[in-house]
Amino acid sequence: MHRLAAEKRRYEEASLKFGFAAVLLGLTMAGSAIAEDALQPVAVADLCVTNGEISAVVGGRLRVETPSSRAVLRSLTDPVAEIAFRYLGPTAGEKPLASGELRRQVGLKLRARDSCNLIYAMWRIEPDSRVVVSIKRNPGMTQHAECDAHGYTNLQPTAGAEPPSIAVGEEHRLRAKLSQSQLTVTADGKVVWSGDLGPHSLELDGPVGMRSDNARFEFVYLAGTGVGSGAGCTRSPED
Repeated sequence: MHRLAAEKRRYEEASLKFGFAAVLLGLTMAGSAIAEDALQPVAVADLCVTNGEISAVVGGRLRVETPSSRAVLRSLTDPVAEIAFRYLGPTAGEKPLASGELRRQVGLKLRARDSCNLIYAMWRIEPDSRVVVSIKRNPGMTQHAECDAHGYTNLQPTAGAEPPSIAVGEEHRLRAKLSQSQLTVTADGKVVWSGDLGPHSLELDGPVGMRSDNARFEFVYLAGTGVGSGAGCTRSPED
C-alpha cells in the first residue's frame, strides 16, 4: 500500500509538472497498473523521429504540427506505453493515407521492429471515432521502400467499449499494454480494446513509439525504463 501511494504521488507530480489533467484521468482505476509499470515521461531527445517533426515546448511537453509524424524510443522497454494529449485541430497541410483516405488520428506503436513489422493501437478522430488495433507484418522486409503500405491486418477485440469522440481543445489519454500476445488498450481509463493478437505478434520485437496523421497535438509520452538499445535512427518516408 505504501509503495502504491508513493508511486501515485510521483505520477501526480509528473502530471502537474507537464500540465496535463488527462494523465491523471482514471488514475484510481489504473493505480495498480501505474505502480507496476512505473511509466516515465519521455523527452524529445529520447525519441527517434523517423518521419515528420516533433518539438519540445514550454513545460517539457511535446508538440506535433506536421501531417505525418512517426517516432520510436531510442531504447527498448517493456511493451507498454501511454500518450496524454491535447488535440489542437487539423494540420495546415494534409496527407492522405496510401488508401486515399484522409484520416486524423493519433496512436501508439508496440514492438516496432522496423517500418514493415510492428503493432499499432490508433485512436481515430475523423472521419470516424474509434480505436483500431492492427499488425503490419512483412516477413523479410525492413524498409518502407520494400513494403510500402502493405501487410496491415486489422484485428477484432474480444471485449471493449466505444471511446469518446475527440473535440478540438480536449485532453485525452491513450494507453496500450502487451502481455505476451494479449493486448489491452484504454482510452481515458476505460478499456476500449482487449484481445489476443495471435502468434505472429510474438515474432515481433522492438521499441514502443507513436504516430499521428493530419492532426496537431500537444502531448506527454510515457514509457518504461529502457532495458537495452534500440535500432539505429533512420528517417523514413512513412511507417
